[in-house]
Amino acid sequence: MKGKIMAWPLLAVAAFLVTISLLPGSCADQIMRVEEKTMNEAREAMIEQLIAYGVRDEKVIAAMRKVKRHNFLPTGYFSRDAYGDHPLPIGHNQTISQPYIVAYMTERISPKPGEKVLEIGTGSGYQAAVLAELGADVYSIEIVPELASHSIEALASEGYKCTVKCGDGYQGWAEHAPFSVIIVTCAPEELPEKLVEQLADDGRMILPLGAYSQRLVILRKKGNSVVTEDDLPVRFVPMIKGPGPH
Repeated sequence: MKGKIMAWPLLAVAAFLVTISLLPGSCADQIMRVEEKTMNEAREAMIEQLIAYGVRDEKVIAAMRKVKRHNFLPTGYFSRDAYGDHPLPIGHNQTISQPYIVAYMTERISPKPGEKVLEIGTGSGYQAAVLAELGADVYSIEIVPELASHSIEALASEGYKCTVKCGDGYQGWAEHAPFSVIIVTCAPEELPEKLVEQLADDGRMILPLGAYSQRLVILRKKGNSVVTEDDLPVRFVPMIKGPGPH
């Protein structure tokens, strides 16, 4: 989804951090507490907006109230508008998704505690954290090495136990299949067959599908058949293919 982006430039962030580091300890601590309070208030405003937009699942709302989106933005991409309802850049031509879309997709697939969930497109790690906060057993694949490393560090720093690897999302993660839920946060042009194969019986998958004009598609697997449902029009970054057959 597209939206207005309001991010501090890298130099401004660096200058802010240098300034903080030069202040006496008590002053620096006070400024950091004020900054954290500001982020907490912004996160609560985000929650109120999600509810106004129609998000109703109380567990999803509680998870997104707890997960600190600003702590998943990579160094150099911190934004004072970290809780605005729009995507933000995280480098490598990738974005952290709009909060409403994170809430909506999570609500539609409704992951249960203990369910094994595969995420394709870890990115910043924010969506994985929301899934983990709901009690899911999260496996996530990111094709960009730098983002895979960042998400592993961010998730661990925030206390979330997710299994992340750098790899080709089109291949899925056969060693840990089948998955009760698969959520794809980047857009393939066609439905990746290996992901369908790795979906458990009675499992569900949600993904943006299409090259340019994309729609969210929800799949439910029933034995050897798959039932699909077209949903919202969306705009996601393309799903990158790794080398080899797909």
